[in-house]
Amino acid sequence: MCNTMDFDFFIGKTISEITKHKVMGNEINELRFKVGDDIYKMYNDDDQSSCECSVWLEDVCGDLDDLLNTPILRAYEATKKDDSKRDGWDESASWTFYNFSTIKGSVTLRWIGSSNGFYSEKMEIEKCY
Repeated sequence: MCNTMDFDFFIGKTISEITKHKVMGNEINELRFKVGDDIYKMYNDDDQSSCECSVWLEDVCGDLDDLLNTPILRAYEATKKDDSKRDGWDESASWTFYNFSTIKGSVTLRWIGSSNGFYSEKMEIEKCY
């Protein structure tokens, strides 16, 4: 059983470990965060194996180690729709930025998603039991 939550859930939490996962293809398309004894995953909920939607971690700005073993003071999400048509891209593309801040520093995770326009290009946060 899994529960999806808002990204700002991380505020006040202390992350002890972050791991990158390649669920499909060569791109990182899932991150896992260990908080206490619990694991939370950041992933795209649409079936990427269908080739109708693709979401991957494009860039990490900052040092992920700055997020470890200190409370998250700020966590927010920002999205930018990319309306330009690029070779090999689907009908729709979005950039989603997930920003974390701790007393040690800030980190921005930049995800890119493309689809035919009928699928979500955003990430989900989910705690799995």
